Amino acid sequence: MELLQGAELCFPQLNNSCKKPVQPHAGTMFLYVLPSCLSLLTMSLNLLVIVSISHFRQLQSPTNVLLLSLAVSDFLVGLLLMPGRILLIGSCWFLGSFACGLFQYASFIITSSSVGNMVLISVDRYVAINDPLCYPTKVTPLRVKISVCLCWTCSVSYNGVILNKFLRYPDMYNSCYGECVAVIDNITGAVDVILTFIGPITVIIVLYMRVFVVAVSQARAMRSHIAAVSLQGSVGGIAKKSERKAAKTLGVVVVVFLMCFCPYFYPSLAGQETSATVAFSLFGVWLLYCNSCLNPLIYAYFYPWFRKSVKRIVTLQILRPDSCDANVL
Repeated sequence: MELLQGAELCFPQLNNSCKKPVQPHAGTMFLYVLPSCLSLLTMSLNLLVIVSISHFRQLQSPTNVLLLSLAVSDFLVGLLLMPGRILLIGSCWFLGSFACGLFQYASFIITSSSVGNMVLISVDRYVAINDPLCYPTKVTPLRVKISVCLCWTCSVSYNGVILNKFLRYPDMYNSCYGECVAVIDNITGAVDVILTFIGPITVIIVLYMRVFVVAVSQARAMRSHIAAVSLQGSVGGIAKKSERKAAKTLGVVVVVFLMCFCPYFYPSLAGQETSATVAFSLFGVWLLYCNSCLNPLIYAYFYPWFRKSVKRIVTLQILRPDSCDANVL
């Protein structure tokens, strides 16, 4: 009887060890296999996006640099966050307190950087649709790269501040050995929600509402004057149509992002203490992670250049010396 009781502990040799939840074997296998497949799929799809934009020169536009940054954060979700969350499914953290602190810190950083990337994408589409003539001078590759670097730097610094106490004492919120919990008090949680959710989401929604209004007005103007458009005007119309298509595609990305992120932030909006335990946010966390897998699928559906570049990658055509200059648009 003592052996059976000891087998239910994460660390049977320790009296203060956490207990494993009692689950059917088939259910346990399902809980591990499905997230593991999702992790591999997320890494694979986002790696295709990263290689495509990084390798093919035609794809290295300011907008795609932002997509590259988003793909990096999504790839890290599949590489770091999903495996860490899989370990917590069994309510046992076997990697120690230091790794627990790094996991929680990385989780906050990647989440914040994803939100920041979405804000940058919304600003990019706003400028492209509302001021297309000045877009090439306002949104330059150098400015976009600086903005991306600032986004990641601010995420690292900001989350280092709000998790300062936890990073110094990663075991302070653990009730037993083998637990990995990070807790933010109500005041810090409220500030965090405002800075990383309510504020950015408000900016994103306002910008895309304005983008939608301008895109609709441009479409109506083009339809009403299509018979009298000159050759030069046709070229400009095609360019505007391309920008509107990009705005539509990225609008879908933003909407899916909002649907996946809102449940994750709900406890903070409701005034509850935020913790990283499965009991509090299993659904919200995994829905948030699923967003990282959905983004590349959206690109594959809307972007022909992504499908062409993936075909070249899968068939190993990128190994050719001149493959980076291939036409994938």
